[in-house]
Formats: sequence, structure tokens, C-alpha cells
Amino acid sequence: MILSDKTLKKIIDQGRLVVKPITKESIQPASIDCRLGNHFLLVARGKNGFIDLDSVIKYREIEADQVIIPPHSFLLATTLEWVELPNNLTAFVEGRSSIGRMGLFIQNAGWIDPGFKGRITLELYNANFVPIKVNAGRRICQLVFCKMDSATKNPYRGKYQGQNKSVGSKIYQDAEVFRKKK
Repeated sequence: MILSDKTLKKIIDQGRLVVKPITKESIQPASIDCRLGNHFLLVARGKNGFIDLDSVIKYREIEADQVIIPPHSFLLATTLEWVELPNNLTAFVEGRSSIGRMGLFIQNAGWIDPGFKGRITLELYNANFVPIKVNAGRRICQLVFCKMDSATKNPYRGKYQGQNKSVGSKIYQDAEVFRKKK
């Protein structure tokens, strides 16, 4: 079941769901809009011979109130909002339609597990033929919350728990990598 604006307001007021800072305008009929933060990561050119799933990726960090994304380019960004999901809610991230219509695709692998706490790292891709400028503080994506049939027995405690800025891939920490290296 997707949560309505009425339910979202209620559980935020009760402290069961945390989205901070939040404005009245952020709460939409069936979602909460999140704004772009000011921390970005770009894969560092010349410092990664190639990217693979078993190695640390080197990134170039940018803190700025705006960034220009070149055509057909990718970068990581973060939300301004800190989010804490209770053990009985999950959420997925959707790019705003108006931004997608400009050719800017926004994703975060699509899913936020129950129990997650932190700012959300977003993957931004400019699919257009011209650069796109984005400004910190601008509504960039929306969170759609779903109630689970019961609270999870094992809430999220993974490698991205508590992230406070854009965080690059940590896939190299996955369990199958450790088994393979032994």
C-alpha cells in the first residue's frame, strides 16, 4: 500500500518517519519531494584504469551550490534531506517528471530498505545533447513510501547506513567478494 499525504504527515508528526528538513510543499499527494544537496562525486579520470566490481573506485569530490552535468555524463549526488525509515516502511526513489523531460535521469538503484538512516545518494545521468545545470536546494526527486505486511525481522544495517553525503559504490565489500579472495 502506497502512503497518502495524510498518512505521511501523521507519521512524520508522530516521529515514526523522519525526513529533515522538510517543508509543507515537500509533501505531495502520494510522495515526499527531496531536494538536491551540495555534495557530488565524479569518477576520477585517469585514476581508474577501468571499473570492476571487486575494487575500490576513485572519485573526485565536489562541494558546490550548483554543478553542470555535461552531455552523456554521470555523477553521484545527495539529497538535502536526512531520512529514517521505520522497520515497517520501505520507499522507492523516483525522478521528478519535469526533470526527466529535460533528459536528466535520477535514480538510486530505486529502493530504500526499512531501517535505513541517512541522506540518499542519487545517480544523475544527463541523457541530453547539451549540458544541464542543477542547483542545490532544488526539488529533484520524490520518495514513494509503502507499508509492509509486517515489520521486518532484519532492518537495514548495511554498508550505506548513516551516510551523510554522496557515497560511491561499495560493491567491493559484498560478501561474495570476500569468499572469492580467500
